Amino acid sequence: MVQQTKNKNLSSMYITNVPAPVGSNKKKKYLGRGVGSGHGKTSTRGHKGQGARAGRDFRPGFEGGSMTLLRRLPKRGFRSRSDIDYQIVNVEQLNHFSKGSTVTALSLKEEGLIKDENGLVKLLGDGKLNKALTIKVNKVSQSAKNKIAESGSTLELISVDK
Repeated sequence: MVQQTKNKNLSSMYITNVPAPVGSNKKKKYLGRGVGSGHGKTSTRGHKGQGARAGRDFRPGFEGGSMTLLRRLPKRGFRSRSDIDYQIVNVEQLNHFSKGSTVTALSLKEEGLIKDENGLVKLLGDGKLNKALTIKVNKVSQSAKNKIAESGSTLELISVDK
């Protein structure tokens, strides 16, 4: 059996008794109901023109048929669709690996030198390589090639399919 409470408000509390928050129910704006309503005559649509007509529909940025701002501004810049983003590794960073080891994208990822082992890797010539390694990357700068040759390392270029 349900215990009776002394407070009558709690015993008869239903979702239908909960009042709506203040400002949640707005009155509909009545338009075109005479001058005294404040929204008579033109019904808040201004005077004549495209905006005053029924069924008006024009896109954002439309300027009444004149040249839009977007078309008036000059166009600048170009980005080639064939532009490929490489992950950069310098020759100096390859000194993390032990002598005679093979450097691949996966081993570079494990060392924390690149973020994505499936991405493309480019080797640049900053620094000096002190060990002989086998290096497999997608692209190499000319200075990096020279430093790899000086250290006695071997270089294999992995082809990039466009």
